[in-house]
Amino acid sequence: MADQRRFELFAELVTRTFPAARAAFDIAGGQGRLNQALTARGLEVLTFDKRWKREAVRYAERLFTLAEPCTCDLLVGMHPDGATRIIVEYAAQHRVPFAIVPCCSDNGMSYKPWMRHLGELGTTLGLEIAEDELPMRGRARVLLGRPR
Repeated sequence: MADQRRFELFAELVTRTFPAARAAFDIAGGQGRLNQALTARGLEVLTFDKRWKREAVRYAERLFTLAEPCTCDLLVGMHPDGATRIIVEYAAQHRVPFAIVPCCSDNGMSYKPWMRHLGELGTTLGLEIAEDELPMRGRARVLLGRPR
């Protein structure tokens, strides 16, 4: 069972870590609950996902790609599944910071090697990578990236 506090906990960490952020893209954001938590903290958030059932938030019902025009100053992803790697790549390409809570990999790697791979990918692409952890059950490690 997923920790029901995860969106609030992640939103708190994101706003504390990136206090200058004003506009965020929430990648593979599901129903938009992280969007709600970040919006309540003053960010303008656009959630990308293909769900048709969602909360009443700003929502782009499509897959997020590297071709998406960058109108944000922060990328976030709470368990973004197959979109995790693209968050790191997009952040590097557009020189914006990111915060993700990875869960499953998009290439069959187990969790620890996947986390290592994402950190190495970010470093290779010119990002400064750090980790944090949310005080919750389940996948709670947070990967943070900033342009160097």
